[in-house]
Amino acid sequence: MQDFDLFVIGAGSGGVRCARIAAQNGARVAIAERRHWGGTCVNLGCVPKKLMVYAADYGREIADAPSYGWDVAPVAHDWSTLISAKDREIERLNRIYVSMLEKAGVTLFTGDASFVDAHTVEIGPSELVPDASVQRVRAKNIVIATGSTPTRLNIPGAEHAIVSDDAFHLADRPERVAVIGSGYIGLEFAGIFAGLGSKVDLVFRQQNPLRGFDNELRAHLSELLPLNGIKAHPGRSPERIEKAGEIFRLHLEGGEVIETDCVFMATGRHPNLAPLKLDNAGVATWDGRIPAKQPDDATTNVPGIYAIGDVTDTYNLTPTAIAEGHILAERLFGEPGREWSFATTPKAVFFSQPLATVGLSEEDAVQSHDVDIYTSSFTPMRQTLSGRKGKTLMKLVVDAKSQIVLGAHMIGPDAPEIIQGLAIAITAKLTKRDFDRTIGLHPTSAEEFVTMRSLTRHVPRKAG
Repeated sequence: MQDFDLFVIGAGSGGVRCARIAAQNGARVAIAERRHWGGTCVNLGCVPKKLMVYAADYGREIADAPSYGWDVAPVAHDWSTLISAKDREIERLNRIYVSMLEKAGVTLFTGDASFVDAHTVEIGPSELVPDASVQRVRAKNIVIATGSTPTRLNIPGAEHAIVSDDAFHLADRPERVAVIGSGYIGLEFAGIFAGLGSKVDLVFRQQNPLRGFDNELRAHLSELLPLNGIKAHPGRSPERIEKAGEIFRLHLEGGEVIETDCVFMATGRHPNLAPLKLDNAGVATWDGRIPAKQPDDATTNVPGIYAIGDVTDTYNLTPTAIAEGHILAERLFGEPGREWSFATTPKAVFFSQPLATVGLSEEDAVQSHDVDIYTSSFTPMRQTLSGRKGKTLMKLVVDAKSQIVLGAHMIGPDAPEIIQGLAIAITAKLTKRDFDRTIGLHPTSAEEFVTMRSLTRHVPRKAG
């Protein structure tokens, strides 16, 4: 039986970073992966999704090109070309992740890893290596970094629906898609399919999409949905799915029926803990997740066993998982180095008009602050000649007393790139005066963030 200082279960972004940093600090490290080196983000999430967003963006740019003088012949999108190109890129990234680990001196295991006891892990046959022999290893420290997996609704006919994992490998693009759910995944894939030519219905329980984001941005996003070829069904829940020959009927509460070629459940994700046999190690869970004290403290209830990334109940984003893994590896085997500001983690939704945000929403800010709100709404210059509809919205949330900028929010072209820069300012606790004395870069959308002089409204702290 091999013995290691650190054994990492799951080779996603967080697990790989933790293993590499630990190995670079002299630890004997091993890592096990059951399916995809690089994890969900690289294989079934952020990276392939962003490539598909780009594909949809090109369609809109081609449609707008004649207004700028381009003589564009009629074009059509070839789904199989996109999927093949995406697969080649993912295979390249898989090899890079394996190479990084090997160069760092990490021992690699392919298979399903599960606990035998608090310091022993068994690696057995997996989806990729069904005939693998069973191996056992011991480790002083074990990190659970197995990520999450899509959640299906428990409704009749749920087996007829696809989830995000399936969407990346469809043989053909469905002409009609009914997307259930309006979180990150639902919004992004609704935009992708609509941008590539599918008729899209979006079903969600709230009155506006993207629960948890700033309400003003959510309302603006609702106005953008029909402009992007998406029919919204707000305040509705699905009741059942019927298969009728080659089509599906999605029944909603209230009696409405949507006929479609594909039902896509974008109804959240849950930690991938089932294969781990946590009970053998005594690891506690709560509401299906492993409780974490803070994002920079990955300890579980069992000494020597840690949890990072989507298996925990803190942040569930690729960059935060990477930070958690890095912090843990340095704490265990090196000198504490970098610090991360988790509270000002920027977020982005890569919809047709992307949305990005950092810091506090208005609703969160008024729980503890009197706030000043600054907003700007305008037609992006790129759309002036083409006449494409849909305005950009920008928003700053400012503490009325100290004038520290608490949050920045945007929907519109280049929002993620702009907000990443503003995340530095929010993390540094810069004030509205710092924004005001910054000279804008003209002509850009980003300059609006430093030219919003007029107060839109003052909102007092919420009573109680």
